[in-house]
Amino acid sequence: MSRAKRMAGVGMLGVMAGGLAFPLMAEDTQNFDPEHHSGARALVKSLEGEGLPSDWLNRQLRQAKLRQSVLDAMAGAAERHLEWHEYRDIFMTQQRIEEGVEFQQAHQDAFAKAEDVYGVPRDIITAIIGVETYYGRYRGDHPVLDSLATLAFEHPTRGDFFTRELGAFLQIAHEQQVDPMALKGSYAGAMGYPQFIPTSYQAYAVDFDGDGQRDLWNNPVDAIGSVANYFAEHGWQEGRAVYYPAEGPETAPSGLSANQITPPDTSLEALENAGITPDVALDESASVTPLVLTLSDGQLTYRLGDHNFYVITRYNHSHLYAMAVAELAEAIAAEVQEVGVQRPQGEDDA
Repeated sequence: MSRAKRMAGVGMLGVMAGGLAFPLMAEDTQNFDPEHHSGARALVKSLEGEGLPSDWLNRQLRQAKLRQSVLDAMAGAAERHLEWHEYRDIFMTQQRIEEGVEFQQAHQDAFAKAEDVYGVPRDIITAIIGVETYYGRYRGDHPVLDSLATLAFEHPTRGDFFTRELGAFLQIAHEQQVDPMALKGSYAGAMGYPQFIPTSYQAYAVDFDGDGQRDLWNNPVDAIGSVANYFAEHGWQEGRAVYYPAEGPETAPSGLSANQITPPDTSLEALENAGITPDVALDESASVTPLVLTLSDGQLTYRLGDHNFYVITRYNHSHLYAMAVAELAEAIAAEVQEVGVQRPQGEDDA
């Protein structure tokens, strides 16, 4: 797991363990054989009730190993708070921008279809995959079965959550006839190009190329469609802005709820009272999310998140994440214009 990926969170999961201390265990010396492990046995019984064969389930869980490195990674997930300029610098590199353009060009038909079917701009979809896995380059190197079994049965506070994810993972593997032991992902079980956790895989992954398989591990076309579907299902509004630039005081105003990941609820009157002025004309009835971001020189910059900004935070519950996705998407679009890349005739720029 790269430093950049760890700082960015765990895909949509965004798990923060907050300094939890886990007991030291010898890696690879403990497994989760349902014959001897009550938690694994209960999961087998539950999944049997949903139609999965018990022999197959027992065989998979017998192969799963406890990974102390996964527990250690979870314990260290809550890193020091990053300022906006630090977080931005992880993702806003020229190489990531240029490779985003290349990724779009390699999959033009898929992006055109995603825009048509779901109404989500290609630049946003590209930026999500760019932030999550550098366009599929870093999809994780942890065995997903081991990670999820370890967290399901050994995490002191999130066991129920990860047990559901482990169950969903086993359902996916069985339905798609893939070997659970062969699948890799993040230490928290996020998978594939878009780093979906298993329950999100079940809910939002789509077979976008029509080959009969929803494959987010190896198929970028399915990943493009699935990210677009995720945003559409979470209320993306086609043609609406992600955020608006604004001006504000040198010191962050008190009494104003800023950098929230809840639906926009701050009125223009409240902004005015706090000394914040939109750089564009907004409807008087508009509600926004004030964003107060720190630059490298210590100065503050202001943005106003709109509804689609909130939708991005459904993917990862962080205002910094959503802002990084928005700016990377803008940079990719600008690079397309600068280098004169031709998009299919009749399509608007995202």
